[in-house]
Amino acid sequence: MTKKEIGGGVVHKLPSDLQKALLSDPKIVTVWEDITPLARNEWICWVTSGKKTETRSIRIEKALSKLKGGMRRPCCWAGCMHR
Repeated sequence: MTKKEIGGGVVHKLPSDLQKALLSDPKIVTVWEDITPLARNEWICWVTSGKKTETRSIRIEKALSKLKGGMRRPCCWAGCMHR
C-alpha cells in the first residue's frame, strides 16, 4: 500500500492526524493542494495550537468542513506567529 503524500506548510510539518483526516475526502485534498503553502501553514498551525487533544480533534473536523466548503484560510484567527 502506497501512502499518498500531500503538501505541507511553510514552517509547520503536516501532522499525521491532520494528514489522515485530509486524505479521507478527495474533494478536501483537491482544495488543500490548490491553496498556497502559506495558507496550508495557517491551517496546520491553527489545528496544532490547540492545547487539549479534544480541541485539536474539534479543529480538525472544523478544518475539513471549512475546506470542503472552499474556505482557503482559517477565519477569525490572528494567524501563525511562527512565520
